[in-house]
Amino acid sequence: MTSFAFLSNSSFLKVPALGEPTREVAPYVVAGIAWDGSVTHRPGARFGPNAIRQASHMLCDAIHPHFDVSPLGHLADAGDLTLPNTSLERMRSAMAPRVASLIREHHMVWLGGDHSITLPLLRAYRAWLGQPLAVLHFDAHCDTWTDHFGEPSGHGTWVYEAIQEGLVLAPCVTQIGIRSAGERSAREYVRDQGGLIHTARDLRGLESPQQLQSVTDGIRQRLAAHGNPPVYLTIDIDCLDPAFAPGTGTPEPGGLTTNQLLSLLEELADLPFVGMDCCEVAPAYDHAELTSHAASTLVWTYLCGQLARKKLG
Repeated sequence: MTSFAFLSNSSFLKVPALGEPTREVAPYVVAGIAWDGSVTHRPGARFGPNAIRQASHMLCDAIHPHFDVSPLGHLADAGDLTLPNTSLERMRSAMAPRVASLIREHHMVWLGGDHSITLPLLRAYRAWLGQPLAVLHFDAHCDTWTDHFGEPSGHGTWVYEAIQEGLVLAPCVTQIGIRSAGERSAREYVRDQGGLIHTARDLRGLESPQQLQSVTDGIRQRLAAHGNPPVYLTIDIDCLDPAFAPGTGTPEPGGLTTNQLLSLLEELADLPFVGMDCCEVAPAYDHAELTSHAASTLVWTYLCGQLARKKLG
């Protein structure tokens, strides 16, 4: 993991670094996976973890206005995992033992990095939990292509691979915000496997919790029908419209608003989440740090939601 010059003032919310001698074991931990070797358009997501951390420093005392809790005192930052940066398979192989060790001891939030990091994360959670997971997937892209522009795996194939490998329960995969161009077999793959898709078009004009209740109720009903399996949350920042998140590698007009995404995260905070990632923040293409601030707020909201759930038992 990152160690040289990694100090609390460069961490998420300026929390202590994981492993500091005076630090008790933190129940929640943030770690970066600074990899963007699988992007298909603009590179730069390897710089996302640091940008998200820096943006989080604006959150002051970090007390959430809806949940009325703060992650401070419950959270540490493990820095960025030290990984190979020229080979996808070598990177994933190196990730495996580090991820396995962290998820056994902490509720993890992973800062990407491009979306190819989610497949090895799901492999680790599947092995640790001994059962397939439900997945709540926010994205502009379906990520269900069977190859990655001639390569077998990448940031656009991980959903297909996860279903094929039995890492997830296909009927409990929910995609939200999908809108990119693509052949029908890819666009509808999750639905064809029994899962749910709420496209960005489906959600136009729906922002408040009340307006989005049919979406949240549908997710809950689907999970309950399958025994409420553990849920993994993955957010590709390009699920947001470029007006809210321009700093990403493959922006797609017509996306979600930050209001929509925050409403959904807040309303679904009581689901049995076991971890999350936030991917594809590419600060080189950002404007006024809009994207990194959105990402840090989403991560903070998730953490506060988990603390509120724990507080309520």
